[in-house]
Amino acid sequence: MPVTRVEWLCRLGLLIFCVWASTISTPVFAEDWPQSMGPGRDNRWTTEEAIPNFPAGGPKVLWESAVAGGYAGPAVAADRVFVTDFVTQADVKVPNFDRREFAGTERVLCLDADSGQVIWQHAYPVTYGISYPAGPRCTPLVDEERVYTLGAEGNLICFQVGDGEVRWQRDLKSEYETKSPLWGYASHPLIDGDKLICVVGGKGSHTIAFDKRSGREIWRYGTASEQGYSPAVIIEQAGVRQLIVTSPDFVAAVNPETGQEYWKQAYGASNGSIIMTPLHFKNYLYVGGYSNRNLMLELGTDQPTAKELFRDKTKLGVSPVNVQPFLDDGIIYGMDQSGELMAVEIPSGERLWTTGQPLGERPVRNGTAFMVKHGDRFLLFCETGELVIAKLSREGYEEMDRVAIIEPTNNAFGRPVAWYPPAYANGRMYVRNDEKCICVELTER
Repeated sequence: MPVTRVEWLCRLGLLIFCVWASTISTPVFAEDWPQSMGPGRDNRWTTEEAIPNFPAGGPKVLWESAVAGGYAGPAVAADRVFVTDFVTQADVKVPNFDRREFAGTERVLCLDADSGQVIWQHAYPVTYGISYPAGPRCTPLVDEERVYTLGAEGNLICFQVGDGEVRWQRDLKSEYETKSPLWGYASHPLIDGDKLICVVGGKGSHTIAFDKRSGREIWRYGTASEQGYSPAVIIEQAGVRQLIVTSPDFVAAVNPETGQEYWKQAYGASNGSIIMTPLHFKNYLYVGGYSNRNLMLELGTDQPTAKELFRDKTKLGVSPVNVQPFLDDGIIYGMDQSGELMAVEIPSGERLWTTGQPLGERPVRNGTAFMVKHGDRFLLFCETGELVIAKLSREGYEEMDRVAIIEPTNNAFGRPVAWYPPAYANGRMYVRNDEKCICVELTER
């Protein structure tokens, strides 16, 4: 029978109501965590729906998916989670400054963000010759329909997000006649326009810009004694974009389009250990690392230059080892190699306060807590496998809640550790250890 005008309007009204009701009953979360440290590479999570404290019994684990060893955090884009691991039958425990060889397989896993089921995976054989050989270090990097991974021994691969097809790949060690750093390739690649910028190593090729679609080399810059582990970052200063690259030997600024050097300052890392991304605030740039190797630079305002304000001061700055410090309105909040959390003022380097509370009142050497800011609070994922909600300010550290999330399955300095940076997306926390990747609900859904 033909539908009358009244019936048609009733059906249309019902359809509109159903669509409206679905939008108010189920929150829509559009935020991704497509790379290391989130969308802006600044460790900020912008969702408005996260719970202010943990429910009794802890937040709900929505799913878990089996993975093998690795330190690389997950990346989340749309409905997919990307994580890398290393499968081996060998005993992978190696003293901190030793190298041993282990044969195994690195894998790239694409998981469904809602169920944890494997959508596709890619595996390739690799022999590790590094310390702490649990697995890859670099978080996958998702850019539109492509996802990039960098393995611990320098296997750089570009995949198609949809089905895992390899678009291009480079073996950085063999192509650039270098060797992996002591603790493996750990500098997260950076997308800048059509370029994929990577710390590579080798003579004249410490940092290389590749065409992100073809893998073709665009430019190369610098020679250093070792690669280091510090990701590159782009800042705006003196009216120009400056790509800040860091090695154990130097901190430098180059033109991100050409690789042409603007300025260079000596650094001098201990044991090749430069890990943090330099922090830029107003006209200042700070970098710090193991054994109190710290450097505060004042940057030029009329032209790209840099001059030293202080370096290697034992009672100034913060010396991070495994985790990126957080910069907030001229204050650096960072985990020092002592295992203490510190607040440090820029540009003086003065330590406003220190506390061992995130990891317990007795600090542990090289203690680690991955910090993400959400609103006026911080989420700290501690090496104990606990997630902490806290407020950090010039005045001090205020802990609000704490809950165990995942077992610390790795080992360092004789203690169990969870050295795995989480991802925060879709109102959830995605985090892994050396046995599984889990998805944890952090909203009231």
